[in-house]
Amino acid sequence: MCGIFGTLNIAVSDRASEIFGGLYHRGPNAKGLSIDDNVELYHTRLSIQDLNITGRQPMHHHGLSIVFNGEIYNHMELRKQYGLYAESNSDTKTLLMLFELMGIKMLDKLDGMFAFALYDQFRNELYLARDRAGKKPLYLYNNGNGTAFSSELNILYQIFKPEVDYSSLSSYLYLGYHYRRDTPYKQVMELENAHYLKINTKTAEEEYVKWFDINSYYQNKSKLSYNEAINELDKRLKIAVTRRIDSSDLEIGSFLSGGIDSGIITAMAALHKPNLKTFTVKMEGSYDESPLALQVAQKYKTQHQVVDISFSDLQNDIENILINYGEPYCDNSAIPSYYVAKEAKKHVNVVLNGDGADELFAGYRRYVPFKHFDFFNSGILTQASAKFLSNILPTAHEKQSNYNYAYRLLKFTSHDSLLKTYSSATSDIMVGFENQFLIPPNLDEIDYDLRKINQMDISSLRKMLLMDSQTILFSGLLPKMDIATMSHSLEGRSPFLSKELLEFAPSLNDSYKINGLKTKSILRDLSKKYLPHTLVKQPKRGFEIPLKNWINNQLYEIVNDYLLSSNALYPSIIKKKFVLDLLERRIQISEEKRAKILFDVFAMEVWHKNIIKSTIPKRELVPSFVEV
Repeated sequence: MCGIFGTLNIAVSDRASEIFGGLYHRGPNAKGLSIDDNVELYHTRLSIQDLNITGRQPMHHHGLSIVFNGEIYNHMELRKQYGLYAESNSDTKTLLMLFELMGIKMLDKLDGMFAFALYDQFRNELYLARDRAGKKPLYLYNNGNGTAFSSELNILYQIFKPEVDYSSLSSYLYLGYHYRRDTPYKQVMELENAHYLKINTKTAEEEYVKWFDINSYYQNKSKLSYNEAINELDKRLKIAVTRRIDSSDLEIGSFLSGGIDSGIITAMAALHKPNLKTFTVKMEGSYDESPLALQVAQKYKTQHQVVDISFSDLQNDIENILINYGEPYCDNSAIPSYYVAKEAKKHVNVVLNGDGADELFAGYRRYVPFKHFDFFNSGILTQASAKFLSNILPTAHEKQSNYNYAYRLLKFTSHDSLLKTYSSATSDIMVGFENQFLIPPNLDEIDYDLRKINQMDISSLRKMLLMDSQTILFSGLLPKMDIATMSHSLEGRSPFLSKELLEFAPSLNDSYKINGLKTKSILRDLSKKYLPHTLVKQPKRGFEIPLKNWINNQLYEIVNDYLLSSNALYPSIIKKKFVLDLLERRIQISEEKRAKILFDVFAMEVWHKNIIKSTIPKRELVPSFVEV
């Protein structure tokens, strides 16, 4: 895994040491820089495959140059399929040879996670591309005269100081994430998943292309029987796990919760690679899944490690955890993800995870009602009835209770806006408090995309799954795991986001995913083959974060310091009285939602103080590299 940076028509080589320093955590083993014509390419390397000198980047081949962040798991299969040969076993070399053979159409063949910049000197073309799911980040800066790109937002800000986009920050506060291309800067956009940008390096003409469209797969209807579908899922997932193990020259571990997603991944990995190292989080103030995870570890004789997180240092760590994202980020599960990745790095350099399973196979409880009713088109009478009931019922405070589930169901049913319905059913942060904004959030793009999905001739459940893959998964979950792992120079691999699964899962019959009240039914039935019986019927939990407790205890002092500061940013975006009333509990709202809003605002303030008001991010930079 690596860090990449580059420019077109912008000379920054005199600041190379800053760039390499900012990318160090993504690639501590080696660094490289090449300048060809008006293109500068920078690379820092975390050596996972082809550990010798032949894997160094920028890499050149017959007039092609590339800086690549990621792993192509099927690259040796593609070499064999197309008769490609090189002394190096580097997947980067495979990319160059494939591009030479078939051009950018090679993307269709790749099973992997990637973000790369490829410069074709003969055709004067620069390609910037990302993988199907958007596992690896890539941000683009354009000042009107030239373009820059980076794995890290912090470095783009440090080098170019783009102007802050307050409307974007307003949108972040409402949604809880930056939607797709959106960033907190006016001159910076995120390259979307499954897209590439082609730039003519002479004329600066651009072409933005969506090279993989998961929408079309949701419109397909699989004809497989249930048993056939389970067998096919089993086969495809084994291929994905095997590739992600075999394409590493270093030892691989696995994150293991008490759930079925990571459990199946761990089981398949352990069967393929004995003595697998596994890691489980045990957190104070939340449900302890470590006994369930231990059952899997014992069954497959893994080298198991329980990461006991006390959060005693959370007040000291929280700023550095959030600063790593380079933008406001308020998914509080990033905190335990950070700690477990830190511990895993002590033992391995690569770790498997279960990311993507819930969004592909309907693992969240909110999917159950959408299987049985189209809440996006519920009608005026239903909305009015739900609104009446939600207004007279007591506020729900316990997140995992059945009452809270029913209460939230009424809440998102009561909305007359598609965007409000979706936001209420998912992140549910500022829905209902739209009148508190001083700068209206610009939600036109997400509103347009949601409406477009809602107009598709597919079921309500498929709409919800598709919406989540385009929003929560891409803009929230995947950045969380990428930053949590790469902050410690640890590479995370996600078998559920393989080419084979992304092209297979969307077309499955809805009843294979939600069966009555049972979530991800097909995965649960597959898990019977691999996991102890006690795990199969466990509900979806993920990291059950004690956010209410943090806001009221461990983080109380630092949150109040930020939100009561005379230099706070949020009063220019939302009403200050609203936040002060939340702090003093003068607003009738659930404790869970109160905590989420306060953490949402707090995360923005941490970003603003430590990134925008500081010239250098508060990351520990290492000045030298170990050359390999």
